[in-house]
Amino acid sequence: MKGQLFIITAPSGAGKSSLIAALLQRDPLVRLSVSHTTRPPRSGEIDGIAYHFVDREQFIALRDHNQFLEWAEVYGNYYGTSKLSLVNLQAQGSDVILEIDWQGARQVRSLFPGSTSIFILPPSLEALHNRLIQRGKDDEETIARRLQSARDDISHENEFDYAIINDRFDDAVADLSAILRASRCLRERQSIHYASLLSD
Repeated sequence: MKGQLFIITAPSGAGKSSLIAALLQRDPLVRLSVSHTTRPPRSGEIDGIAYHFVDREQFIALRDHNQFLEWAEVYGNYYGTSKLSLVNLQAQGSDVILEIDWQGARQVRSLFPGSTSIFILPPSLEALHNRLIQRGKDDEETIARRLQSARDDISHENEFDYAIINDRFDDAVADLSAILRASRCLRERQSIHYASLLSD
């Protein structure tokens, strides 16, 4: 049976990527759709695993040939989700996570109304500010810009099906895992899995 689609969104620094990485280790039924981006790789990021790293010309060519399910420009860099990658993963029966911003999430929800959307929140903007400082990736001007963007991101939280507060990391991972497990138990999906049982 075709896998389900889960959209996960969060402001920068809320811990989205760490939560998804922990979920992928815990749940063998879920896969992450690897996005394309024009931003340069960060230390330790591997092409094809963290992102498909491409230059602006390559990205625009893919976009113009309608290869992206959704795309957006964030902090001057392009990000996009490959249609083919998503289709292939779902066809294999894997549940698929899209790690995208709220703009992309809005585009995908309109195309896949049966998808499940999850917004990851920090416990507070002060906590988010501290996390951005502690990770040591940005200067103070960039952090200030990210905080302003976070306020805008959080204003779209009400568009999502679920909200998880990432205060205690282990609890947030458990919450994320619970949403996926519950979605698999929806009666309409179970009726497909166990059609022979339920038709008796």
